[in-house]
Amino acid sequence: MNTTATGISRLAHLLRLLPSRQDLATMGRRPRQDLIAGLTVAVVALPLALGFGVSSGLGAAAGLATAIVAGALAALLGGSNLQVSGPTGAMTVVLVPIVHRFGPAGVLTVGLLAGVILVLLAAARAGRYMQYVPAPVVEGFTVGIAAVIFLQQVPAALGVPTPHGEKVAAVAWQAVVEFAQAPNWPAIAVALGVAVTMLTGARWKPAVPFSLLAVGAVTVLAALAHLDVARIGALPSTLPAPSLAFLDRAAVPMLLTSALAVAALAALESLLSATVADGMTVGQRHDPDRELFGQGIANLAAPLFGGVPATAAIARTAVNVRSGAGSRLAALTHALVLAVIMLAAAPLVAHIPLAALAGVLLATAIRMVEVGSLLALARSTRSDALLMVLTAAATLALDLVAAVGIGVVLAAFLAVRKIAQAATLERVPLDVTDHHAEEASLLAEHIVAYRFDGPLFFAAAHRFLLELSEVADVRVVILRMSGVSTVDGTGATVLRDAIERLEHRGIEVYLSGVRPEHDKALAAIGVLPRLRRDGRVFAHTGEAIAVARTHLHHTGVLAPVSAAREGV
Repeated sequence: MNTTATGISRLAHLLRLLPSRQDLATMGRRPRQDLIAGLTVAVVALPLALGFGVSSGLGAAAGLATAIVAGALAALLGGSNLQVSGPTGAMTVVLVPIVHRFGPAGVLTVGLLAGVILVLLAAARAGRYMQYVPAPVVEGFTVGIAAVIFLQQVPAALGVPTPHGEKVAAVAWQAVVEFAQAPNWPAIAVALGVAVTMLTGARWKPAVPFSLLAVGAVTVLAALAHLDVARIGALPSTLPAPSLAFLDRAAVPMLLTSALAVAALAALESLLSATVADGMTVGQRHDPDRELFGQGIANLAAPLFGGVPATAAIARTAVNVRSGAGSRLAALTHALVLAVIMLAAAPLVAHIPLAALAGVLLATAIRMVEVGSLLALARSTRSDALLMVLTAAATLALDLVAAVGIGVVLAAFLAVRKIAQAATLERVPLDVTDHHAEEASLLAEHIVAYRFDGPLFFAAAHRFLLELSEVADVRVVILRMSGVSTVDGTGATVLRDAIERLEHRGIEVYLSGVRPEHDKALAAIGVLPRLRRDGRVFAHTGEAIAVARTHLHHTGVLAPVSAAREGV
């Protein structure tokens, strides 16, 4: 019966990943606004798609194909009404080493495998776990990506051939050395002109697509002045297709590792972008599992058309929202407009200088860094600042997925450390106001109560063991457990060891206020069953104190109540 119910639940989850009638109904509510927003995003996305395609190593046509195919499918099947997908700077950072290692066909194959992984993640309901990535990790990750993108554009901006190598900092430095030996001033003038125009124009009139205007202007100027700058060149009529023919057996593990990295990055960037889009609107909430499914299908299809792996683009999604988009029709319109441009204006696109696209990406990298957010995190706590800096450094020095992994692990370590420090073991006074003064003093000398507050888990348990082991000159220890928020296996084991050490010294140990949800952990290592059998587990601390008094009377530590009162 349970198996059948589980199967039905899984089937319902898979069906929920598919488009619904509500999606189509939403697309028809404000078509005019969505069409205008889609056209605006397409104008902004065109130079970025071309630039990221060139930067990935597969060429401008691959970038356009990705924006069209992945943009349309992710818009239709994804979990957000407002996402705009396509090639991104973060993805090109991952793709460059794959191009060097496997060539263009290898990149397309990695994209296919990444698509399969994303679909499997969606079926496994993995989307909800992305919310646990801390803000300092995201900010550090973004800064690191921006630095890598900036350094990747240095050779094209300087007008020199891209030197060989996988370390972007070393490649950028080698490009600077080659430029110093044979300066190409027109190229650097074009790149800086486009970048400066975009940065200043964005401050002056954010709604104007200065990236496209700047690229168009320098393209015309370069053609009229016959400037000696490298150009995109004619878009190929056919694009490479995925193939495993280039692989030997030893390369398969590296290919799968690359696909995992691409899938992880696509999931991370897409869900972060969807969260940003939700925050910019009222009433919009994305479905994380469906978003992974849409990105998976998009990455399965894009390589079949010669496109590179894709993900949702935060910048283009933000433009879409600010332009008034309210449904998936806007992102679909963006893909359709780009398809028309690719078919009708390909000869014009071929004349765009590479340095102009480098300028677009230089400005994009600079705009990715939000100084206000960085300063706010840096001022919040030292651990947040350290986490952000280390994630950024790891992104620059290693690969992106490793950087996020390092950041999340470090964040978990710091969080556990804070929780462990917040957990306390405090000696508390006994309530003996209803006893004779002399008996009260004797009770205070022979009975001690400790209150646990917070989690009793591996990070704090050993400190508690040391504190309890130092208890001296008492006959009864009462452990008040009502303030314990959680107990893990280590905490339960350490508690058992502390009780056994105290008992070995002739000290009785009572527990009070044990929560029902902690019974399993404490019973598994034999703490509760034995103490309950001996009558040393109580619902309230007052009951434990009363039994402790009786125990001390029976053992002769305290005189009987009547004798104590006669001697007064």
